[in-house]
Amino acid sequence: MVYYSRTSEDDFVEILNGLATWKKHPLGHKHAMQYVSDIRKSADSICKKLFHQNCIYKQHLNYGTHIHVYKRNAYTQWYIIYNWDAVNRIAYVLKILNNYLTRSIE
Repeated sequence: MVYYSRTSEDDFVEILNGLATWKKHPLGHKHAMQYVSDIRKSADSICKKLFHQNCIYKQHLNYGTHIHVYKRNAYTQWYIIYNWDAVNRIAYVLKILNNYLTRSIE
């Protein structure tokens, strides 16, 4: 089961708004909604994973211990940061960022 924190739910809203108002290439409402739905579907699949990757970026570790990567295209990846309860097989999604917002380890 996947649970979403209030912060991660807010992230979905911010992503939707960002896609719809993107100055370079804004998406129509329907397309933006589908984009966000695709990210959520990817997050919903976390519990089916056999291996849960640990976060390595300092910025990601501020939010959780594990990371699920949704590769949207050749340029954009979404990082779904979560804590994993292995006993109950529950993922607690805490934050959603993309590769443009993530700084590498110094």
